[in-house]
Amino acid sequence: MSKGPNFGNMGGNMADLMRQAQKMQQQVQEAQSEIKNTEYEGKAAGELVTVKINGERKVTDLKIAEKLIDPDDPDTLQDMVIMALNDANDKMLEDQKNKLGQYAGGLSGMNGLM
Repeated sequence: MSKGPNFGNMGGNMADLMRQAQKMQQQVQEAQSEIKNTEYEGKAAGELVTVKINGERKVTDLKIAEKLIDPDDPDTLQDMVIMALNDANDKMLEDQKNKLGQYAGGLSGMNGLM
């Protein structure tokens, strides 16, 4: 008489999967924390405009060379600040991709989450 289905060693495999999932979750959290605490520097016009952002995309520093400040041409300065911000953001996103992309492993739709 059978006492129900026999799944063999499935309980052991499930425990291994759970341990692996927990380890991966911890690694992801560590990578996210590292990114959050990293400062990314963007530059424009050589180094006439530099901006620093953290992993939460908050601006932490902005430097503009005095010779770039022309009261008759605010558009150039605005463009340089935007370029520096975009450069810093691109560096942060690349770091995220490098540190967290391995965990996405082919899952679709992860770009919006990283």
